[in-house]
Amino acid sequence: MSVPTLDKSVNIVKNRDQVVTTLASLIEQVSNDRIQKHSVFNIGVSGGSLVAFLKEGLPKIQTDFGKWRIFFCDERVVPEDSPDSTYGQYKQLISALNLKENQFVTIKQGVSAQEAAEDYVRKVAQQFPQDAIPKFDMLLLGMGPDGHTCSLFPGHKLLEERSKWVAAITDSPKPPPSRVTLTFPVINNALYCVFALCGKEKADMVKRILVDGEDLPATRVKPNGGTLVWIMDEEAGKYLK
Repeated sequence: MSVPTLDKSVNIVKNRDQVVTTLASLIEQVSNDRIQKHSVFNIGVSGGSLVAFLKEGLPKIQTDFGKWRIFFCDERVVPEDSPDSTYGQYKQLISALNLKENQFVTIKQGVSAQEAAEDYVRKVAQQFPQDAIPKFDMLLLGMGPDGHTCSLFPGHKLLEERSKWVAAITDSPKPPPSRVTLTFPVINNALYCVFALCGKEKADMVKRILVDGEDLPATRVKPNGGTLVWIMDEEAGKYLK
């Protein structure tokens, strides 16, 4: 698979297929670079349409999936066999990519959101240098119709969280209400933060974030010393031309 030249933060491609291909190629490029330098690729994933993008695109790339550690940018506090479980959705990739279940860093089952968040931050901390904010190689982020990303919603107090790396939320405006989520100190410490999206229904929110600069959660994704990449089709990016 050819590697795209993403020399700008916003990349508008023709259609959904090209969104999938461009995203997969960027992941291949960064994965191989990080594995060569550090023998591991730490990637955080989100749910929604991203699952389908990765299911289609990742089997076509050339990289050592055995060196991947896969985290969740946020997760719903539900059983793993629930249709709301993001990890449950990603289990489809295990056989397709020859992954092992222990490569996924998952939330603890059968506990409250607060307990799950406390447990998850310990699991994350074990994979990174001690006493330093985790620096993910790549975070694949989603953008909701209200401009939320991870489980950080407009107007919510978690937008201002500065000390916790992983936080619990029990009043999510989008069901299910109980979740755990990465916070902005971790998100904005990543090497790459990537939004991939398509469809005309995304166009208005893309404009509000990238043209109007409205203060929405997705607008606050600004990696410190890292790279922010948006990949979208022409329908989603129609106001950017």
